[in-house]
Amino acid sequence: MGKKYFGTDGIRGQVGRSPITPEFVMRLGYAAGRVLASADRHLAKDKRPTVLIGKDTRISGYMLESALQAGLCAAGVNVRLTGPMPTPAIAYLTRALRAQAGIVISASHNPFEDNGIKFFSSLGTKLPDEVEHQIEAELDKAMEVMPSVALGQVKRIDDAAGRYVEFCKSTFPNDLDLRGLKIVLDCANGATYHVAPPVFHELGAKVITIANHPDGLNINADSGTTHPQQLCKAVVEHQADLGIAFDGDGDRVMMVDAAGNLLDGDQLLYIIAKHRHQQGTLVGGVAGTLMTNLALEHQFNHMQITFERAKVGDRYVRELLVKNHWQLGGENSGHILCLDKHTSGDGIIAALQVLAALNAQNQTLLEAGQALKLYPQVLINLPVKQRIDLAKNEAVQAVVKKAEQSLNGNGRILLRASGTELKLRVMVEGVDGKLVSQLADEIAEVVAKEAK
Repeated sequence: MGKKYFGTDGIRGQVGRSPITPEFVMRLGYAAGRVLASADRHLAKDKRPTVLIGKDTRISGYMLESALQAGLCAAGVNVRLTGPMPTPAIAYLTRALRAQAGIVISASHNPFEDNGIKFFSSLGTKLPDEVEHQIEAELDKAMEVMPSVALGQVKRIDDAAGRYVEFCKSTFPNDLDLRGLKIVLDCANGATYHVAPPVFHELGAKVITIANHPDGLNINADSGTTHPQQLCKAVVEHQADLGIAFDGDGDRVMMVDAAGNLLDGDQLLYIIAKHRHQQGTLVGGVAGTLMTNLALEHQFNHMQITFERAKVGDRYVRELLVKNHWQLGGENSGHILCLDKHTSGDGIIAALQVLAALNAQNQTLLEAGQALKLYPQVLINLPVKQRIDLAKNEAVQAVVKKAEQSLNGNGRILLRASGTELKLRVMVEGVDGKLVSQLADEIAEVVAKEAK
């Protein structure tokens, strides 16, 4: 059964338009509170469920935070506020503070005009589909405010940032440090602006920060994982050893080597996996997604590392890892999961894992990045007014079949609808870059025509 509001990563949209309005978010808080209250009947009568709320640096976060806590309190749920914090920090703190759920107000890598609501379970994982269905069912019911004596209370957690900084540092090997490294951090004017610099500095690195002055409107603007050009330039200008870019809510990471070359999630995943494989600490195989570059799959096959693809979305990567009892997986967008370190994808922790691998092997990022040459891959995002069934559209399938014949087994084609935006994505990859680009344009032209 499909969901009305929840997508692959919570509920997201443009602020002021349904569903990202104060009224809806208040009702959402109430609905989530009612579901949590009913699930926590084992608690003593004088104890109420507690929910953690964090947010990124968007100006709309203040408004939506107030609406959320109003709805939760009306349902009899206590609220703990962290202020601006990375999404993975809320996953960690929810678990560490024994809260019944965590909520993040963020639209991740989207522009500041958008916002969204993400939920974490008490275990620090994304909510199961059945719980999201229960919340949506409660949304259809009228709000009935609890009696005043049973209303939830709101408190602020003053040491949230410090707790998370220490947690991130604890995932780095005790016998290693970052002394001698000059690192440029691009915080995307987002939630990592006040936690990422101390993590790397306290581990010994000389840290230079860019895009770490959020004003509510500049999150992800010409910075971060979606716009890494400034980081590439800054690394070269400062003669740094490497650069690290996060997205607005800190669950994605990309890195830049000393020559200014960008390494995406696939390349970083390879560095981590290769090190663990050589050390004999890789548990099982590695999980990727339908978007993972074919070169990485071929390299893993050559190394006799089992590799499987999940649907696009870090929640699906995690589901595959849990199913197979594996620990390592990720997406080329920069979501990297190390389940032996954290329950969710975490940009800071993933970067530390890459640095630990480089340190242990006495390699630079420039040297490590040259070990995997990605195949040319073209991704075209088509804004559309309506989604079409790409698998059943005859014109689309005809042009795809023709393109597959041209690739002759030396590439892949993937068409899919975005789970967070009203866009259709066309991806073509293969050994021949010129052919890949040509085929992507041809397919995109047909898809755009059919989706009018």
